[in-house]
Amino acid sequence: MSGNESTTERTYDPRRYAPGELAALAARHGLKRSAARPRFTVYLRRLWDRRRFISAYADARNTSKYSGTVVGRLWQVITPLLNAAVYFVMFGLILGGSDEVEHYVTFLVTGMFVFTYTQRTVAAGAKSMSTDLGLIRALHFPRAVLPLARTLQELQQLLWSMLVLLAIVLLDGASPSAYWLLIPVALLLQTMFNAGAALTVARLGDQVRDLNHLMPFITRTWLYLSGIFFSIQDKVVGHPLPDGEWSGAHLPQWVADLMYANPAAAYIELMRGLLTSATGPTATTWLTCAAWAVVGLIGGGWYFWSAEERYGRG
Repeated sequence: MSGNESTTERTYDPRRYAPGELAALAARHGLKRSAARPRFTVYLRRLWDRRRFISAYADARNTSKYSGTVVGRLWQVITPLLNAAVYFVMFGLILGGSDEVEHYVTFLVTGMFVFTYTQRTVAAGAKSMSTDLGLIRALHFPRAVLPLARTLQELQQLLWSMLVLLAIVLLDGASPSAYWLLIPVALLLQTMFNAGAALTVARLGDQVRDLNHLMPFITRTWLYLSGIFFSIQDKVVGHPLPDGEWSGAHLPQWVADLMYANPAAAYIELMRGLLTSATGPTATTWLTCAAWAVVGLIGGGWYFWSAEERYGRG
């Protein structure tokens, strides 16, 4: 047999085979698609192997984001402070919220910083696949790297804000307590939920490009339902007044409980309880936050992984 004949026999022309025959031929020779989705456990291990890249990529994005500004990364603290100042004037002074809630400045700023962390993570996750489409098509890597890097990027920004928040709490008259030692635990639970939410909206944003236009309206509605500017218990359920009237909307307790079950409201209540409550957060608040963290991360990770092969193909 000549060399040319041998080469011809070893060369397969795809046009000679039906689609089913090609799949059978690949299976017979042990061939697999390079972009095939691995098992979920293998996928998680590959993500862990790229943890240094996720960290470096998040840090690089933070550096480049503020490289052209005068104050640089100080905007990470200035932005939520400016938002809190505006809302304090509107809800604290004009609408009288500061008369109804003790230590209203701490109450408001805590809510703003905690909610902003989740809001920015979800918004960034929704755009992560479209923003890095060129990277997705050029390289083979677990696509979950991108929304996870966005989550870590926002966590880096929050850590600077937390230093400012602690200073505000002290200036507002609160005293440090042993509960402050649990703040890292609260941030870990919120980060787990945020990562799962970022993974979920990353897949949705890749499949429904109009989602990015809807995100501002979704997060704004979420903002007003999370009890940032007011006490959910006082506004929704209320309490009897000396003159026989009733404060708040006087709705059933289950309505307030449902609003507290909102993950953003739950993490806000958890942080407020750690910073200002003499008795700390309630057991219900801890359980709610832990449940959202576990369900959000596992559910979001599974939901994102199940579409791994489709990212970048639109």
